[in-house]
Amino acid sequence: MQQFIEFIGNHYLLSSAWVALAVLLVYSFVTSSFSPVKELSTHEATMLMNKEDAVVVDIRSQNEFKKGHILGAKQIPAEKMNQGDFSSLENSKDKPIILVCAMGMSAKKPAMDMLKKGFTRVNVLKGGMNAWSSANLPLAK
Repeated sequence: MQQFIEFIGNHYLLSSAWVALAVLLVYSFVTSSFSPVKELSTHEATMLMNKEDAVVVDIRSQNEFKKGHILGAKQIPAEKMNQGDFSSLENSKDKPIILVCAMGMSAKKPAMDMLKKGFTRVNVLKGGMNAWSSANLPLAK
């Protein structure tokens, strides 16, 4: 224990950086666990699509969408989603919706906006299309 305290005293910047990273990691876990937007694994997403007829919304660019997308996915550009234009999804407000982006990060903000606009079951595919492709799940081109 004495060596630990001595290390902190000698390397206070390194120790401060480590504490800051630990706090950010805990903050990340806490915010994701209390977020109303659920992140789905590829398995959970396929179960939701098969059992509850979930609507898959791909928010990647048109070019990326053409290279490969989830079967039956609707393509709505991220720019349109970020502007809050969800008119093409109005008749799916009570259905489960799965937002898909490239890495699973840029879909969180539109998902929160959709919840504010009255959509009840909005989810994000964890890892995005990268996770879907890595799991060797089918793609439409």
